[in-house]
Amino acid sequence: MKIIPLLKAAYFRVFCLIVLVLCITSCRKINPIENTLKNQAFAKNDREETEVFFFISTANISKSIISKSQIAQQKSSDVIVQELSKRIEVQESQLLEAITKMATSKLIVITEINATHKRDLYNLIDANNNDFNTIYLDTMTEAICDQIELLETISRETNDKQILELVLRFLPEQYKLLRETERIKKQNE
Repeated sequence: MKIIPLLKAAYFRVFCLIVLVLCITSCRKINPIENTLKNQAFAKNDREETEVFFFISTANISKSIISKSQIAQQKSSDVIVQELSKRIEVQESQLLEAITKMATSKLIVITEINATHKRDLYNLIDANNNDFNTIYLDTMTEAICDQIELLETISRETNDKQILELVLRFLPEQYKLLRETERIKKQNE
């Protein structure tokens, strides 16, 4: 008879130990809702990374185009190239302002990472007067094409209404500038 109470006591102790272990391990876990919120706050998905890349790349190309256009306004002897560079500068300044404003509202910091564009800028500064217009128009064609590609890519990869409105506003203007740049380039050949 004494064996049954001893067995009951042993089972009770094992049961209490199991309950205690389960309580301790469950207390260590973070609330699943809280854990999900933390992951959402710090995780970036592909769409967000694409948008960040778009903002930074577009802003850097715009800054580069603006700088090159300002040099062309001072250095080019062709009035048509000077006028084109003024229009390009105005258009790119508007695009840069819109991109910067939108990036700021989305808490994105635009960093300048364009060493290759600086090399193009130095080549443009060092160009002699005879080759300047050709070099400028070539670099503008390439830069505007890069920007058009960025605008088209982001329009396919995002469903953000603000970004799509920006693309609809600036993409046709970029195509106009590209056509005009290519037309002037052909006239100068």
